[in-house]
Amino acid sequence: MPAVPVCARYEVDVRRPSAARIYDYYLGGVHNFAVDRAFAKQAVRIEPELPLVSRANRAFLRRAVRHCYDAGVRQFLDLGSGIPTCGSVHENAPGARVVYVDQDQTTVAFGRAILRGEPDARVVQADFRCPGRLLNHPEMTLDLDQPFAVLMIDVLRYVDEANCPAQLVAAYREALPPKGFLAISHTGPVDSFVDGLEIAGDGPVRLLHGGYAVVARRS
Repeated sequence: MPAVPVCARYEVDVRRPSAARIYDYYLGGVHNFAVDRAFAKQAVRIEPELPLVSRANRAFLRRAVRHCYDAGVRQFLDLGSGIPTCGSVHENAPGARVVYVDQDQTTVAFGRAILRGEPDARVVQADFRCPGRLLNHPEMTLDLDQPFAVLMIDVLRYVDEANCPAQLVAAYREALPPKGFLAISHTGPVDSFVDGLEIAGDGPVRLLHGGYAVVARRS
């Protein structure tokens, strides 16, 4: 395993695994530590398909970004993004403005180190479960009056019923301007999350090894 790069200069508790670094490991990235790899391997013994599910979600993200980009979208908001490596948004949308959102301080530090030299991409430390606060965040660099795409890739599993996933998605859906997009992957059906939007292609699709995904646009 290659050494962890410049991000390692940040103060990181290497005794505790990180969900973002575990995900990075499943994707084949290098921004993870021994504790993350050990935890990931233990989890695979219980759920052998975890790496495949992670890669299926990342493959969907790439397809969704390219679909939106080909439709003319040049702004992306990636919620619960984790570490921006291994086929992340800015790698698939050259010249687009990208805001990655994560609330974990260490993940944000890793992301900011990785994105040095990427003037159009940035990481905002915020809780995506508070859409009003996020969309008005002082570091929000997207022009929300112009078309942008909201990416919610396998993040609704972190939203409990008390935070009402349907209302959360609706808040982002309603914030979209005309020609804006919403892309979602989730462990359950996603049809209701895109009510009132035009669904791209043939509708929601099943992801490899379970889950559903959809890309939809506001007219």
